[in-house]
Amino acid sequence: MTVTFQRARTEEQREIRRRAILTTASAMLGEMPVAAVTLNELSRRVGLAKPNVLRYFESREAVLLELLDRFLQEWLSELAGELAADVDEDLPMAERAAAVAGILSRSLAGRVVLCDLFAAQGGVLEHNVSVEVVARYKRASLDRLATMSGLVRKYLPELGENATLFSLHTMVMAGALSAYSTPPPSLQAAYRAEPDLARFHGELEDSLKLALTAALLGVLPRN
Repeated sequence: MTVTFQRARTEEQREIRRRAILTTASAMLGEMPVAAVTLNELSRRVGLAKPNVLRYFESREAVLLELLDRFLQEWLSELAGELAADVDEDLPMAERAAAVAGILSRSLAGRVVLCDLFAAQGGVLEHNVSVEVVARYKRASLDRLATMSGLVRKYLPELGENATLFSLHTMVMAGALSAYSTPPPSLQAAYRAEPDLARFHGELEDSLKLALTAALLGVLPRN
């Protein structure tokens, strides 16, 4: 649905415009991959001329970076509850590690858009943005990383400082494995025609669980 706005004259009206742009971009991400989201289509759907959208966000990438931070905050908020509900802190270290890896993989696999944004972050989203925008995003990103590290360390205190590196690698692996686990239509057709081609293609949750379990067991101290 396209909405037509009158000229924004107050700060409140400008904030309404910003939220409308973000909401529309979020809806588009529910329909298409990050690569298919264009500024022209976003402008059309939100009911603003492209130059007017650029008054609120300097580029398509700036819009998507803000959404990435929003989705990441939402995920971390929900992750805290998921870990609290499903990890027994009295279990032996290896069993806690397996439980944490399972929760992370299941939680991330249910957030396809967040994983798609992770995949695009370094190669796409951090380009075509000003120093001010990318620095603001990076400051926020470091805060989110600290939050995730604290959550992981709560259930695996044995990780120590490695909790931060593990948390960062979790986000990177979620992006990389999401891209690999969601083949484009042409490759899906090839898999259907020749099933043997898909021998190493796996579901995101399964692939993540294997990778995260291996990563955790690799960095945890050994007796």
